[in-house]
Amino acid sequence: MSKITIRELAKELGIAVSTVSKALRDSHEISSETKAKVLEVATRLNYIPNLYASSLRRQKSRTIAVVIPEVADSFFSIAINGIEEVAREKGYHVLIYLSHESLARETEILNEFKSGRVDGLMISVTSETCSGTHITEAMNSGLPVVFFDRICEDIQAARVITDDFESSYTATRHLLENGCRQPVFLSISSNLSINQKREAGFLKALGEAGIQTDKGRIIQCTGNDEEIAMQILHLLQNPERPDGLIASVEKLVPPVYMACQQTGCRIPEDLRVVGFTNLPAAPILNPALTTVTQPAFEIGKTAAALLFKGIEKAGFDLSKEIQVVRSRLMKRASSGA
Repeated sequence: MSKITIRELAKELGIAVSTVSKALRDSHEISSETKAKVLEVATRLNYIPNLYASSLRRQKSRTIAVVIPEVADSFFSIAINGIEEVAREKGYHVLIYLSHESLARETEILNEFKSGRVDGLMISVTSETCSGTHITEAMNSGLPVVFFDRICEDIQAARVITDDFESSYTATRHLLENGCRQPVFLSISSNLSINQKREAGFLKALGEAGIQTDKGRIIQCTGNDEEIAMQILHLLQNPERPDGLIASVEKLVPPVYMACQQTGCRIPEDLRVVGFTNLPAAPILNPALTTVTQPAFEIGKTAAALLFKGIEKAGFDLSKEIQVVRSRLMKRASSGA
């Protein structure tokens, strides 16, 4: 069956094309009775609006962009679902761009947006991003921007984040209460504000417990996946290996479990483990993984709703919006819970 056009819909209703168009856009110029009649017939005839054509007339792309460092991480895949839910309700398309943890790639992507290709941007920055000049330039071109999860502290822009300091502090206290005296924190970047806050929460909990907070407690896991796996393996092969460990991101969890298997290090008897992750398999790992679970879907949905306020509301100062959605410590066997 061929797709019905707005002209055919207007002919069926016996009214002008412009009236149908305004009714579908919920214009104040059209009465509630006419809107209801148009929507009823449009639904019955399965009318699908041509969003692309209408966007050209309004000089809008009806598209938003989401720039993330990777899609394999369950946090980002779940957050995208939240973003998509809001975008669908608004009649917008979502373009997903992967920066692959590369600042050069992230800059290249944002340069594409200066020409008006998208109506708004949501971004979680790379582990290499220590300066947000390229993001500021995109904002100065008139592009509404919302940070989520990973942010640039030096840019005044809307952001939706979680309580990284507090959740890391709570996770560390949990390890200490379960007998750890030599815990370490596995980080992936000293640039990322989320890692800085998680490190700070970790160190505060150690300090309050009277445990020395030297820099050796923070292990920077950098390089490709193979290099990271070797770093963790060497850490657990050390005669003075830690008795507790917090993995700051999801991709550090599998190499920790693999290294324990290779070295004979038992979880939780020899090493108590907590991971910042939304990994669905966490409860069925052997042993089940204690996690700091971020409300990824809610973060994505909240960030998208905020972005559309910036797109739709004239005079709305998007840059001052900061929303914090709290994470949750899920205690399982890996931490001795």
